[in-house]
Amino acid sequence: MSLDAFLYNLHFDIEKVRPSDWEVDWDDAPLSYKLYRELPVVPLSLEVPLTLENRSRSIKFDLHGIGHFLWYVFGLTQFSESVSTLGSIDQEADFMQSYRRFIPSGGALYPNELYIYLKIEDLPAGVYHYDVAHHRLVLLREGNFDSYISRALGNRCEISDCFGTVFVSTMFWKNFYKYNNFAYRLQGLDTGVLIGQLLEVAKRFGFESRVYFQFLDRAINHLLGLSEQEESVYAIIPLSLDKIPLKTGNDKAGDICADELSLELRAMQCNHYVRSQKVKEYPMLVKMNEASMIRSTTSFRKISVEENVNNEVQSLALPQVPQLSYDLASVCRKRFSPDVDFILGKVSQTQLATLLKESMDAYSYLNDINEEKCEPRIALYGCLYNVEGIPNGAYHYDNVTHSLRQEHPGDHRSQLQYGTSGSNVNIFQIPICLHVVGEKNFSKTVLGYRGYRIQQMEAGMLVQRLLLIATAIGMGGHPLLGFEVNSCDEIYHLSSNGNTSLIQIPIGPYRHRPWLRGSLQS
Repeated sequence: MSLDAFLYNLHFDIEKVRPSDWEVDWDDAPLSYKLYRELPVVPLSLEVPLTLENRSRSIKFDLHGIGHFLWYVFGLTQFSESVSTLGSIDQEADFMQSYRRFIPSGGALYPNELYIYLKIEDLPAGVYHYDVAHHRLVLLREGNFDSYISRALGNRCEISDCFGTVFVSTMFWKNFYKYNNFAYRLQGLDTGVLIGQLLEVAKRFGFESRVYFQFLDRAINHLLGLSEQEESVYAIIPLSLDKIPLKTGNDKAGDICADELSLELRAMQCNHYVRSQKVKEYPMLVKMNEASMIRSTTSFRKISVEENVNNEVQSLALPQVPQLSYDLASVCRKRFSPDVDFILGKVSQTQLATLLKESMDAYSYLNDINEEKCEPRIALYGCLYNVEGIPNGAYHYDNVTHSLRQEHPGDHRSQLQYGTSGSNVNIFQIPICLHVVGEKNFSKTVLGYRGYRIQQMEAGMLVQRLLLIATAIGMGGHPLLGFEVNSCDEIYHLSSNGNTSLIQIPIGPYRHRPWLRGSLQS
C-alpha cells in the first residue's frame, strides 16, 4: 500500500488499514509506561501541591518544581475500577481496572514518553527520562548538550537560555498491539493532547515555551538513545523563565545534516522493559515515520495561513465573555469522558461562547510552523441542539469575529448517530457535537508527510483545551474517532473548500457514573 493510500484509508476507510483477522492478545499487552533498567535514578518529590493557582514565579527553579511540573503533565494520577455496562450478564467482561493520568488517551494506552534535558541546581546537567511508574528521573546522558540540540533545531532556538527542553516521543507498539495500523492516527492525536496539557501546566508554573515540530529526527533520537524501529520523537518544547524568540537560524553555519551531527555523540543502547513477549511487526508505522523524517535543516519550512472570510454567510454574534479563571489542578481532577452518562440539558449561550472562545484563544501558541500572529491551521465546527437562543443547526465558529456562521440548519443528530460506530455514546443526548476541521492534504506540498502528524498533533492540542474548558464550565467531553468522516463533511459542506473533519467531540451535561476511584496524589 502506498503512503498516500494508507493516509487516505486511515481517515476515510479504516477497515482497509486493519486486517480483518486481527486479534488482540490482552495477556501479552505492553505496559503503558517505559521502564529503564540499570541506570542512575533521581527520585522526585511526592508532595505534589493540590492547587496550581496563585503560584509565585521564582527566578530559581529546583528539582521539587520539576517533579510537580512533570506529574501534572503526565504522571499517574488515579486508579479506577468501573463497570462499563450496568445490568450485563457477563459481569467479568464489564469490570475494568486502570491507572489513569490527567489527559485522555485512546484506550488509556498512553503511547507517549517524556524526556527532558535539564540544567538546574542540585542535579547533574543531562538528558533524563521521566519514569512515570516511580515518579522519578532516569539519567540517560550526563553533560551539556546546548549546542547539539540548538543545531538539531537549525539554530532557531538558543537552548543555552533555557533551563529545560522536553522531548515528546511515541512508542509504536504501545497502542499498535490493540489498534493495528489505526495506531498511527491515534499516536499523533495523543501526542497533541499531551503537548496541550504541557503548555497549560507550563503557564501555571510561569514557564515560557515554544513548540518545535521540525528538527533533525535522527540526531535527536540518537541523543536519547532511541531505536527508530520502536520509538521516535514527535515534538520538542524548550522551557525558560523568559520569552523564547524564534530565531531565523545561523546562515553562517550552513546546512546541518542529522547523520553528521549524530557522529558527535557515542551511540547509546539502554536496557528497558515493555512486558510484551511477542512484539509484532508494524511496517507501515515504521515506513510513515521514515518518510516523515527531516534529514537536513534546509528542509525546515514555515506556513502563512490567510484569513478566509465569507461575507455572504449570515453570522450569529456570540455574547462577549470575560476571560475564564479556574484552578487547573481542580479541573484536571474533575475531567471525565462521559459516554452512556451524557444527559440532554439546556446549554446557555454564555457557556457555548466561553467554550469556543477560550479554546481557540489559547490556541495561539508559539511554534516553528506559523508566522507570528497567524491564523490557526485548524478550525472548529459544531452541530448544536437545544442551545439557548441559537437555532438548531451546523455551524462554523469564526474566532476572529467571535461568531457562528450557519452552514446547514436543522437537527443533525440522526445523521451523526448513524455515522458513529459503537453504541457507547448516544448523540441524541448531546447538545454540542464539535468537529475539529483541517485541510485534507495536511499541507503536504510544504511539509510533506510530516504535515499529517503535525496536523494530528495540533488537533489533539485543541481537543485537550476543549476538554479542560468544558470541565471548567460544568460539562464533559468525549473525543471520538469512530465516526463517519464523509457524512460529517457533508453536513458542513467541507469538500468544496478542501477541508475535512479530523475528530469528533460530543460535549454536554452528564450524570455521575457508579465507580470506585482512588487518587494517587499525596
